[in-house]
Amino acid sequence: MATTCIMPLHTGKGRTVKRAIRDIIGYVKNPDKTDKGRLVTSYQCNGELADAEFLLAKRQYTAATGRVRGKDDIIAYHLRQSFVPGEITPEEANRLGYELARRFTKEGHAFIVCTHIDRAHVHNHIIWNAVNLDCDRKFRNFLGSTRAVRRLSDTICIENGYSIVENPKPHGKSYNKWLGDRAKPSHRETLRVLIDRALEQKPAELGALFTELEKTGCTVERRGKNITLCAPGWKKPARLSNLGKGYTKEDLSAVLAGEKEHTPRKVPVRIPETPKPSLLVDIQAKLQAGKGAGYARWAKVFNLKQMAQTMTYLSEHDLLEYAALEEKAAAASARYDDLAGQLKTAESRMAEISKLRTHIINYAKTRDTYVAYRKAGYSKKFREEHREEITLHQAAKDAFNELNLKKLPRVKDLNTEYGELLNKKKKLYPEYRRARDEMRELLTVKSNVDQVLRTDVPANEHEKDHSQR
Repeated sequence: MATTCIMPLHTGKGRTVKRAIRDIIGYVKNPDKTDKGRLVTSYQCNGELADAEFLLAKRQYTAATGRVRGKDDIIAYHLRQSFVPGEITPEEANRLGYELARRFTKEGHAFIVCTHIDRAHVHNHIIWNAVNLDCDRKFRNFLGSTRAVRRLSDTICIENGYSIVENPKPHGKSYNKWLGDRAKPSHRETLRVLIDRALEQKPAELGALFTELEKTGCTVERRGKNITLCAPGWKKPARLSNLGKGYTKEDLSAVLAGEKEHTPRKVPVRIPETPKPSLLVDIQAKLQAGKGAGYARWAKVFNLKQMAQTMTYLSEHDLLEYAALEEKAAAASARYDDLAGQLKTAESRMAEISKLRTHIINYAKTRDTYVAYRKAGYSKKFREEHREEITLHQAAKDAFNELNLKKLPRVKDLNTEYGELLNKKKKLYPEYRRARDEMRELLTVKSNVDQVLRTDVPANEHEKDHSQR
């Protein structure tokens, strides 16, 4: 589920255009927030020199059109795109942000996409140049642009299998109320719904009701006079007496005895899926690291639950023989590695094309300036006046030398190849995600089985020795 927000960027008080561009791009590219720059991508500009390229485009626009505005001049646009915590990986968020910027600007403006991972929710910062690539027009923040970018973001999320805010409303409400029915239900709401479903099975007495609840994965414990319940996916139990009217021990006993009628909740609540098996805790290693007896007791219960989920998975997928599990896990890993390799190759080539395309365009734009600089005898004064143009030109020449290019490719050919690779990525991603999830699940199950087999062997040997004695 993604939310969006567009903000026009001005120079501000006491700042030059150059300083304003450098400040905002420096903020969004912060290496501490973008995994040391790994989550920074760009279109028609070099991510490392984006501020200089934006400034050069603005100067060329002014020279070509003669239009000069005052302090209200918009130098760039800032788009923020946020995702719900835990739903998307940073790499995938960066890809969706790139796709959003490319389609919203209709590939007519240079932009940079920076994915920040310093908060609980992954979010993108997208900066696109107000001046278009031809330097003859500027982007205008039209009426309804916020709605348009939100709809486009929702479309891209749906195309890639991610959730959206179906009926967005103005701010002013709490996050859970704003999410509406998509909000995660509270623990007590979840328990009430589970009790409603258990009562539908017509249990004879309270013990049978608790048995029905345990079948759904709910934990039921008696602590003195209190009865506590814990729904699947939750850690802390809740008392039955705290579930409200109609769900206390007395109310439920009266319902089961036929003395009163139970009224289930009318508001539908989405019950979270049963958690998938996770890795077992190495209790001995944790105890050696300083964990106490209380932790050991918790870890034993946790491991028992995980092994129950593991056995359920093995039964459902007909993997009761270890050789079959090992073979399927190896096949899933090989399939994932193959798809990941194809994606990595495509992304690497796309990055090369993007960088080369940017350098070719910069080289053509700054060629006349560099010729004039050379004719001026490499004058320091001339270089200072045209620092951005000369810097971009020299960076382009260095890149061509590194690639050992004798003849520059056409930008049109590069765009065609880039489009083909992008389409290939779009087709591969759904299959890649499925392969990744399947591999993780199988490797987790296999690791749990391996750990149980390792711990069972010494115990069996010990029993044999004891019987021989």
